[in-house]
Amino acid sequence: QVQLVESGGGLVQTGGSLRLSCAASGETISDYTMAWFRQAPGKERKFVAASRWSGDYTSYVDSVKGRFTISRDNAKNAVDLQMNTLQPEDTAVYYCAAGQRWGAGAVSYVASYDFWGQGTQVTVSS
Repeated sequence: QVQLVESGGGLVQTGGSLRLSCAASGETISDYTMAWFRQAPGKERKFVAASRWSGDYTSYVDSVKGRFTISRDNAKNAVDLQMNTLQPEDTAVYYCAAGQRWGAGAVSYVASYDFWGQGTQVTVSS
């Protein structure tokens, strides 16, 4: 079992930056694909970014490419999401997730992940 706890959310103005952190415990994350998803009010949970177990490969949804960066430190059992040039449409609850699948299509599916954090709210004001 992997327990995940997100932090770093908050209120930021359009164009601002936030850095989300996800602390894992229970097992080492070095065997897991780590990902970030987000869920806006009344919407389904959607993929944002993922990092393969060694961090050698990453994947992003098109809308955040060039603005968001996922990084992981397996020694610290942690994964971060640096978010720059934030827009109002980035407003959502952001969730950290751990799973054991990688590959085109697999990383973007909620069902590919076995463990989830409780989420952290990100609000971008216009």
